[in-house]
Amino acid sequence: MASLLYLLLIILMIPSSNNAQSPPSPGYYPSSRISTIGFNQGFRNLWGPQHQRLDQGTLTIWLDTSSGSGYKSLEPYRSGYFGADIKLQPGYTAGVITSFYLSNNEEHPGNHDEIDIEFLGTTPDKPYTLQTNVYIRGSGDGRIIGREMKIHLWFDPTQDFHNYGILWTPTEIIFFVDDIPIRRYPRKSDATFPMRPMWVYGSIWDASSWATENGKYKADYRYQPFIGRYKNFKIGGCKASGPATCRPPSASPSGGLSQQQYSAMQWVQRNYLAYDYCRDPNRDHTQTPEC
Repeated sequence: MASLLYLLLIILMIPSSNNAQSPPSPGYYPSSRISTIGFNQGFRNLWGPQHQRLDQGTLTIWLDTSSGSGYKSLEPYRSGYFGADIKLQPGYTAGVITSFYLSNNEEHPGNHDEIDIEFLGTTPDKPYTLQTNVYIRGSGDGRIIGREMKIHLWFDPTQDFHNYGILWTPTEIIFFVDDIPIRRYPRKSDATFPMRPMWVYGSIWDASSWATENGKYKADYRYQPFIGRYKNFKIGGCKASGPATCRPPSASPSGGLSQQQYSAMQWVQRNYLAYDYCRDPNRDHTQTPEC
C-alpha cells in the first residue's frame, strides 16, 4: 500500500501537458535556411559607440547612467527574415528595454512603420515579458495605436542565447522564438499593414515610464550596467534597392504556416500569452479594425 501511495504521489507531481516546459516541434526551422552574417557585414553602430563591443562574433551593448546603445542595418529592406540570438541580463532590469526590430522612423519621423521584438525588463521575482508590436504610419505616441501582444517565455532567457526572428512578407508578419511561431499578424488591409521599406535595428535603453508594469518599477542604476548580447545575425530579405522580382523567404515549404507550426503557436499562446491588444476591453477597437 505504501508503495502504491508513493507511485500515486509521483504521478500527481508530474506536470500536465498544459504546463510542459518544452513546446511541440514546429517541424520546420526558417532560421536554418538563412546564412549567418558577421555584425559588420550587415550592421553598423547607430548611437552610444562607447557602449558597444564586438568580440568573436558576439555584440555586447549596455546601458548605464551616461548612455544606452543601438545599431542599424546597412541597408533598408521591403520584406524578409531578420533574426539574431540574444541573451538577456539576469537580476533587476526593470525599466530597461532590450530590442530587435524593423523601423523607418529616421526616414519618416512621426509617421513611421515598425515591427518590434522588445524584452521588457523586470524585477528578480518575475519573468521577462517579450512584447511584439506593429505600428503603421505613426510613432505610438497616442495619435495612432500600437498592436501589442506580450508573452512569457517557456525558458529563462538570461541563461543562454536563444534565437528571435521576424518574418515580414507582403501578406503577413510572423514572430519566432527558437523557430517556434509565437504570433502571426496577417495583412487584412493596406491601412493596417506596414509596406514601406524598413531598416533592422537593435538597442538597449531606459523606458522607465512604461516598460515594467506600466512604469510601476523604474530603472535602478545601482544595478548598472544593463547588458544585452547578440550573435548569429541573420538577414534574408529583399533590399529596397533590389529587383521587384525578389521574393522573401517563407514560413514553411508551403508558403504560410503549416498546421504543425500553427499547433506550436497555439501551444505558446495557450500557455504563455500575457496580453493581446485585440482582447483588451479598454482599447478602442475602432482604431484596430483587424481585430
